Amino acid sequence: MPRVHPAPRALLEERGRETVEAALELWPRAYQDRTALRRISELRVGDEATVLGTVAHVRVQRMRNGRPLLKVGVQEGGSALELVFFNPPPWRLKQFAAGESLLCSGKVTEGFGARRQMSQPEVEKVQAGDSANFGRIVPVYPGPADYQHPALRKLMKRLVDELAPAAVDDVPAEIRARRALAGRAEALRDAHFPPPGTDPLRAAERVTPAFRRLVFEELFFLQLALAMRRRGVRAEAGIAFDASPAALARAVEPLPFRLTGAQERALAEIARDMAEPEPMNRLLQGDVGSGKTAVAFAAMMLAVRSGWQAALMVPTEILAEQHARTLSRWLEGRGVEVALVGASARGKAQREARAAVAEGRARIAVGTHALLEQAVGFERLGLVVVDEQHRFGVMQRASLISKGRRPDVLVMTATPIPRTLALAFYGDLDQSKISELPPGRTPVTTRLFGDSQRKAAYALARGELEAGRQVYVVYPLVEESEKSDLADATTGATELAKVFPGHEIGLLHGRMKPEEKQRVMDRFRAGELQVLVATTVIEVGVDVPNASVMIVEHAERFGLSQLHQLRGRVGRGAAKSFCLLLAHFRRAGDEARERLRAMEETQDGFEIARVDLRIRGPGELLGTRQSGQKLLDVADLYRDEAILEEAREEAFGLVERDPDLARPEHAAAREALAGRWAGRLSLAQVG
Repeated sequence: MPRVHPAPRALLEERGRETVEAALELWPRAYQDRTALRRISELRVGDEATVLGTVAHVRVQRMRNGRPLLKVGVQEGGSALELVFFNPPPWRLKQFAAGESLLCSGKVTEGFGARRQMSQPEVEKVQAGDSANFGRIVPVYPGPADYQHPALRKLMKRLVDELAPAAVDDVPAEIRARRALAGRAEALRDAHFPPPGTDPLRAAERVTPAFRRLVFEELFFLQLALAMRRRGVRAEAGIAFDASPAALARAVEPLPFRLTGAQERALAEIARDMAEPEPMNRLLQGDVGSGKTAVAFAAMMLAVRSGWQAALMVPTEILAEQHARTLSRWLEGRGVEVALVGASARGKAQREARAAVAEGRARIAVGTHALLEQAVGFERLGLVVVDEQHRFGVMQRASLISKGRRPDVLVMTATPIPRTLALAFYGDLDQSKISELPPGRTPVTTRLFGDSQRKAAYALARGELEAGRQVYVVYPLVEESEKSDLADATTGATELAKVFPGHEIGLLHGRMKPEEKQRVMDRFRAGELQVLVATTVIEVGVDVPNASVMIVEHAERFGLSQLHQLRGRVGRGAAKSFCLLLAHFRRAGDEARERLRAMEETQDGFEIARVDLRIRGPGELLGTRQSGQKLLDVADLYRDEAILEEAREEAFGLVERDPDLARPEHAAAREALAGRWAGRLSLAQVG
């Protein structure tokens, strides 16, 4: 682009904006309304204002440190205002001459001798033509210093005026008309320089017609990628299992309890998918303790009774052992062998378990990442169940799937995913939800205690211990580090022996050997240990119905979903249960306080997930923040839920009507998906 000043060009290039298109997608973070001129005589200290005045004098003084200070006196109708520039660059010293007309914008402060002044204002000489910085609503961009904005705005104004009209409209015309969306060129123009009468706050919140169009476009292409991917999966040949009513009845028969209505609905959806000859790809969501394992068990039995094997992959050895024990108990005397595949093939039992899976004697394999090892093979793998799926990478899931001939896949999570996040990033998976708890599960009372109220928390726990129940105490660290004064599990176990005399205390953490962890868990389950001091190794899936108190030390250090998972370890029996959050408020920021308040106010995992989305944003929740790739540029899943629903409907409808986007009117959308959006969507596509 000819005649571009090197300074604003450098500002854009520093931010990775090296093309016109990329530069036009540097969205403003705020806007200022400079359409109305104020009289200097009306100005009050604290006002943000734009004025027109004549330069009366220009003085350069020296500050105490020897650096220059530029003072420019401006007058209008007998009233005066002083413009102050600290440490001005050389060009600024030559910028002003007496008698010139100046537009000035900034905050009014009180100077020496009660004079009104503006420090570091934006200024522009009055000239013919359209200004990028005055007489309009102007953008404020993220990053550049205030004095760099005028030049950057001038460049952005040129891009908007001269080149934005050439922007290709990637969203098909029929969809734009149906959803009353602005054209891309118009949206780009109005996003940078909103039309007169726009509320600057609404523009900053991105709820104007221009941003509605841009948000829709971003979410539409995300959904289009998911729709194409889902169609690709569906096109593969899969396994058609017997999921008839009789087969379903046989699958749930071993369960020692009746399924709830919500569990039955979820199982019916899974069974419907398993009966189809195309691969199942389903996400099963359910709050902590809602009975996902029972539903997964019934799905695995459908596969087993159809002559196939099933694999259940879980994040921790404790959980794998617990699931293997539960499934074996349910299947006792039914001729279905369950193998627990451990982290290494050392030992006779492990070698036998792996051989049983490889030869097909074991119809169900339960394990952690161990299932992914090359040495672990299956005779006839038909169903893969991944529990707490967010703990496994995409490649790991793919690795397990590759051990079968395109098996069905069921991924489960007890960390509820907000609906918008689920649609946006797991949109190629069909979704089932277990929305109620089984009978007999008691609501857990959550209470928040400051460090100084510790004794009251301990007194409540002591009362439960004396009534014959058990207590978890969770710490964020294993042992004290010099750099941190966080309470730690090892020291905590010693301290708690004094707090709860006469009660047996156990310690459990991730650095222990598997057999040591197992020994501790078995003793706690059997009631030989009354207090279990642990790190978050017990966060997922541990089930001890007699435990009625969960104490979380340094609760301000835990994320919302972690706290919700920990709370789910209690309330599994008939006794009233408590989750006691001990927090050090002095060290807790606003975000931590908001998390703790949410925990006190609601038990609903889906509401907690929504709060988590608002506080942390999608990048954190999906674990993609470290990737350096921003998933969404203009859309906000918390704010734009309604637009996401519309974009999804249109994208999936388009793929239904034109599966390969082969029609001429969809050429721009096809090119955009393949080119411009490919990089941004690569993370979403592996969701």
